[in-house]
Amino acid sequence: MTETARASAWRNWAGNVTARPVRTVAPATTEETARAVARAAGDGLRVKAVGTGHSFTTAAVTDGLLIRPERLTGIRAADRAAGTVTVAAGSTLRALNHALSGRGLSLTNMGDIMAQTVSGAVSTGTHGTGRDSASISAQITGLELVTADGSVLRCSAVEHPEVFAAARVGLGALGVITALTFAVEPEFLLRAREEPMSFSRVTEEFDQLVGENEHFEFYWFPHTEFCTTKRNNRSPGPAAPLGRLGAWVEDELLSNGVFAAVCALGRAAPATVPGLARVTGRALSARGYTDVPYKVFTSPRRVRFLEMEYALPRQAAMAALRELRTMIERRGLRIGFPVEVRTAPADDIPLSTAYGRDTAYIAVHMYRGTPHRAYFTAAEQIMTAHGGRPHWGKLHSRDAAYLAGVYPRFAEFTAVRDRLDPHRVFGNDYLRRVLGD
Repeated sequence: MTETARASAWRNWAGNVTARPVRTVAPATTEETARAVARAAGDGLRVKAVGTGHSFTTAAVTDGLLIRPERLTGIRAADRAAGTVTVAAGSTLRALNHALSGRGLSLTNMGDIMAQTVSGAVSTGTHGTGRDSASISAQITGLELVTADGSVLRCSAVEHPEVFAAARVGLGALGVITALTFAVEPEFLLRAREEPMSFSRVTEEFDQLVGENEHFEFYWFPHTEFCTTKRNNRSPGPAAPLGRLGAWVEDELLSNGVFAAVCALGRAAPATVPGLARVTGRALSARGYTDVPYKVFTSPRRVRFLEMEYALPRQAAMAALRELRTMIERRGLRIGFPVEVRTAPADDIPLSTAYGRDTAYIAVHMYRGTPHRAYFTAAEQIMTAHGGRPHWGKLHSRDAAYLAGVYPRFAEFTAVRDRLDPHRVFGNDYLRRVLGD
């Protein structure tokens, strides 16, 4: 186990969060993790485990011991008959997806990037889009958790079920996850259909588009009528992946290279944003391809930004989106980043943003370095008026009083926390705000 005293500062991917721990440690095993937690607790230090920094909040910040993920990696077990794979918590989703594909297996659903660690993704409720298939956390069948006294709990629906229920979206408040067991299935093919669609059409036909497709999402370009839609459905094949040149043009040149230049220009000269949005909205054309799931669900994201996302009851989403559009124009805001809309079915995880209700997500973004507070604050007022739940890893201003009102099992979660970490070894300012003391 590698340990560093007076550790250098840690920063997240977006660059808006910095942690200055007094120690860092990079354990390679559950046992090393447990020893590090017990020692830190004995020294009176707070403890946080960090992933790859793709959260925008201070959820992983600590001034005590920071646990790094880079050595806690790899597949621990694969049971094809049971349809499960156990993976060390510091493994990235990219590494997991590649390992699963090499075994002819796949997750059922996933988010749109693969840079996160598996533990970071589940702890903050990372999700993709799906009519029937839910978030990454909903695909967990077991987990291994180091608690505040250095004990190791192995949890599932039958072993410590109350801890398992809470820890599937645990915010890092219950302990340090060291391994996760996922339900997997034989690898399948997805047919992706991407095409432009007008704002009026996609909002009017939203329920139909969600109902007709296993996975539907769209992006709306503010100041325009342009949306780009994506429909993913299982296919019997054959595979017909994107050509290397076509993939590079769409995913690297247009979605990353040119888009980065457009964002930089919009930041420097806000008056150009509406015109640039119209150009960008027109640039993306229709395309279709068929490939294995992780190559369809995920895309490279190299343009750095800040993000806020709210989960709304699905029936309220299009009204909220129209209100967002009206607000942007009424206030004269200049928004150069598209608004993303995805869906998820109801699940039973206490702090899941989709708990107990069919959900639609509305995500707003701003290019890094562009003033974002006015936009995010106004958008948040719209989302909370519809009973919205903020994504745990994305910017928001909600506190425990608000969150207790939108999560029916909030008190159940905090009771598990009180039992596992009464002295708040895993506490920090973010958890104090969203969970209370």
